[in-house]
Parts: sequence; C-alpha cells; structure tokens
Amino acid sequence: MNRLLNSFWRAAMYCLHPRVIALSLLPLIIMGAVSLGLAYFFWTDAVTMLRGALDGFALIGRMTQWMEGMGLSGLNLVLAPTLLLLLSVPVIVIVSLLFVAVFMTPAMVALVGERRFAQLERKKGGSVLTSVVWSLGSTLLAAVALVLSIPLWLIPPLVLVLPPLIWGWLTYRVMAYDALAEHASPDERRHIFKTHRMPLLAIGVISGYLGAAPSLIWASGAVFLAMAPVLVPLAIWIYTLVFAFSSLWFAHYALDALEHFRKEKEALAQIERARAATEMIASERPAAGAPALDNRTGQKT
Repeated sequence: MNRLLNSFWRAAMYCLHPRVIALSLLPLIIMGAVSLGLAYFFWTDAVTMLRGALDGFALIGRMTQWMEGMGLSGLNLVLAPTLLLLLSVPVIVIVSLLFVAVFMTPAMVALVGERRFAQLERKKGGSVLTSVVWSLGSTLLAAVALVLSIPLWLIPPLVLVLPPLIWGWLTYRVMAYDALAEHASPDERRHIFKTHRMPLLAIGVISGYLGAAPSLIWASGAVFLAMAPVLVPLAIWIYTLVFAFSSLWFAHYALDALEHFRKEKEALAQIERARAATEMIASERPAAGAPALDNRTGQKT
C-alpha cells in the first residue's frame, strides 16, 4: 500500500513537468485532427444509418412515442447522435491509449528512469515489436469485451462499472508491460506481473475510472452536440493527461518493485554465498579430538 500511494503522488507531481505537458499535446493534435476529419466526412451518414436502424426496433419506437406523449418531442432527433457519440467513446479511449503507449509511455518511463532510477540496470527484456504485438492483442481482447458488454450498459449501475473495469484491465496490460520493457528481463517481468498483479490491476482500474471523467462532457447532451468541435478535442486532451498520469504511475510502481526485487535477490545471493563459505571453512577444520599437524615438522602432535 505504501508503494502504491507513494507512486501515486510521484506520478501526480511528474504531470507538472514541462516535458509531460508538451508530450500530451501530440496525441491531442493527432486524435483531434482524425476525429474532426471523420466527423466532417461521415457524421451525417452515420447518424442517418443509426437512426434508420433504431427505427426498426419496436421497443425504441414505443419508447419514443411514450416520451413524445410526455412532452419530449425532440427525443427522436437527439437519440441517434447521442448514441453515436456514446459508441464513439470506447474507440476514442482505445486509440488514445495506443497513441499514449506509442508516443508517451517510453518517454515517461525514460523520464522516471533518469530522475529516480538512474542506477537501475537496463536489461532490455522487451522490444518495440513485442510491445506493439502485446498492445494490439490486449486491445483486441478489450474491444471484444466492450462490444459484448454494450447491451449491459442499458442497466444504469453496470454502465458505471463495466467500461472502467475493461479500460482499467487494458491500461494495466499495456502500460505495465511498457513500464518494464526497458529495465526488466523477461523472467523479472513475469515475476513482477505475478507477485504484484493485484496492485497493478488496481492502478489500471483506478485509471479506468479516472478515464471516465471526460464522460461528463458527453453527458451535457444537446450542448455537447452543438459544441462538439470544441469539446471533442478537450475530452481527448483529458484522456491523454489521464493516460499520461497512468503511465507515470505504472512506471514509478513497477520500477520501484523491480529495484526492490533485485535488492532482495542480491541479499539472498549474498546470504547463500556466506553460508557456502562458512560450510567450506567448517569442512576444512580438523575434527574434534583429531591430531593436528605441526607446520614445521609435518608430524602429528
């Protein structure tokens, strides 16, 4: 728990570093341009297709009629755009995470390594290709889980639980690996993943809930629809900062755990060497009551 809290506050302070702030703008620029470009070319067609699909559901039609009877006649116009935005959130989160993993996480780990763990040996147990394959595989699993869980989002409590849990698991898988790729050997990485799985998963889940903060922006409803060109980049930047903080949190925790593991391993090795030396010296001593040799004459005394 002490290591978890200590790494949390260190990560929060590192977020004020000028390098971190500057790096957070790169995914913002890329994702903002991509999101606005896709919205410009495909938004109207996507809303039309989704509205047509919703009209085919009898339950949605009855609900719309009931809401119109309650005086909410504009629900049919707002439902499809709002649902499309909600479906876009997981995509934005996942792609933002991948951008952070590619562009920011190595820089964050390097910053933490330079400032706090300069003496920690770098065994380079992970390559860029392995990291990409690991991230893509984890992202695919998370995407499948998100798609399969979408029907459960209609249950109010679950929509506040399932997406952050899935995003947290994905954050844990991607960022914990990247945090150890440069410094840990494959065996050390597997040991850290095994012995610290729950704290690392807790960091990922907490990061997942922090990543849900931009959902407050989507929740503004019609205001968000009107100000989407401004609010979408703002939400992406918030996601980027949250994932940058998560990357720093994972780096501080994982490298600290790695350093302590190596110290414990070295201490155990020293104990074993001292024990072996003691046993060797004891085996070379003459047995009790056995005659000793005179060094000058070579005769037993």
